[in-house]
Amino acid sequence: MNRGVLMGLVVLLLAVLLLLMYLGWRARQKRQGSITRPDSAPAALGAILGVFDALYVATTVAGEPLNRITIGGLGYRARATVTVAESGIVLALRGTPDVFVSTAALREVTRATWTIDRVVERDGLILLAWTLGASPTETRVDSYLRLNEPEQLLDAINSIFPVTTGRTA
Repeated sequence: MNRGVLMGLVVLLLAVLLLLMYLGWRARQKRQGSITRPDSAPAALGAILGVFDALYVATTVAGEPLNRITIGGLGYRARATVTVAESGIVLALRGTPDVFVSTAALREVTRATWTIDRVVERDGLILLAWTLGASPTETRVDSYLRLNEPEQLLDAINSIFPVTTGRTA
């Protein structure tokens, strides 16, 4: 075979792989269609306890760190601003609507070492375990954040919700 035919086959193979990836992502979005979209931040958050720059890594189904949530702007890694207020936590992900995690929705805040497509040094991620939606359609999820100075964020969160240790997802 000549070089042009081989290059054409490689390009065709890459196009097929991209199409399959796109179809897989669409199928995941369809499967997760019944999951409630995250709340947006209320007008009155209460006292702001801290604002932090972070890398939003992922949100996964609780206990399934390889099952990414795709709805409500949570499907893609992004730069984020994390605001901790008396009423909860606001995740302002670049390019998507803000996500509000109320204090009542929080289940656990701890450290983690890995999640889908990201492994870091021991306890290098902040894990926010929370409940998305309300009964009977609630979904338990885990959101992962990466910060340069995670202790400051944990201290701010600890004033509204107890931060635990020992879990390394």
